[in-house]
Amino acid sequence: MLKVAVIGYGYWGPNLARNFHRSEKTELAAVVDAAEARRQLAEVTYPGVRTTANLEDVLGDTSVDAVAIATPVDTHFDLGGQALRAGKHVLLEKPLTASVEEAEELIRLAEEQKRTLMVDHTFLYCGPVRKLRELVDVEELGEIQYLDSVRVNLGLFRHDINVVWDLAPHDFSIMDYVLQASPTSVVACGATHFDYSPKPLENTAYVHVGFENHLLAHFHVNWLTPVKIRRMLICGSKKMVIYDHLDADNQIKVFDKGVDLVAKEDIHRVLVQYRMGDMYAPKIDQTEPLLTMCEHFADCIKTGTRPISDGQAGLKVVKLLDACDRSLAKDGVKVAV
Repeated sequence: MLKVAVIGYGYWGPNLARNFHRSEKTELAAVVDAAEARRQLAEVTYPGVRTTANLEDVLGDTSVDAVAIATPVDTHFDLGGQALRAGKHVLLEKPLTASVEEAEELIRLAEEQKRTLMVDHTFLYCGPVRKLRELVDVEELGEIQYLDSVRVNLGLFRHDINVVWDLAPHDFSIMDYVLQASPTSVVACGATHFDYSPKPLENTAYVHVGFENHLLAHFHVNWLTPVKIRRMLICGSKKMVIYDHLDADNQIKVFDKGVDLVAKEDIHRVLVQYRMGDMYAPKIDQTEPLLTMCEHFADCIKTGTRPISDGQAGLKVVKLLDACDRSLAKDGVKVAV
């Protein structure tokens, strides 16, 4: 079994620890956290699992095969680099790093050390998103025309990153995985309604991503909404699909609806005809995506297979986040990706 140490036992670390502990392919070898209270919690939850405040205790332990890092994004480059140089395989919480340059260097270092580098884009391992990819792959939707995504809720206000860096990586990673198309431009507009951080942090943002061939993607991310919404719409030339992550019964709905152009006898007359067909909700695999992701990490290390959410996938998301920052800094100017 792959022995994994979890670094950071704050918000997301306990979820990683739980799944590495329950998996038959991995063993939770250690938990690293600077806070004594968090270490004590881990000790109570997992009796017998070693806890420490010293990262070197884990990096210097040859019995530990891999580390899962769940710490603030501005620490990812340093901690990930240390782990790779110590010969450990590395799983990093999203986003991969705080800059494009850092992401590229971690990828280079992982290749140099011949170690697996993977980013925790959890949604790529959930049943609904895999179904979206399947629908696109078999061309059931036809030519994709646009993607529209809403990921909003009330809080959690972050003190280190803005709402785009917090929420948009989920949807950017889904877009990249499902559409398999390369963005060309980004326009981002946002607002900072509360002055609670040393630097302005947008709590509301709208992001427009452009592609070639008239494909468009639009994202709304927000920490200041009275309800929680996790919804994505993908429109194709044949069918449309709605992915509602919070609809437990029908997370994916496929609509045979759209627009057809009908040519009349007069070659210069073309009419728009609306197609109003059936809707169906396919069966979705409900396996916990985080468990699937943890076991995929173990399988990739064992076989040398390239992870679905490898360093390159993480780099694509960081490039989009970087473009968002550049556009936000210029009040919504269109920037190249």
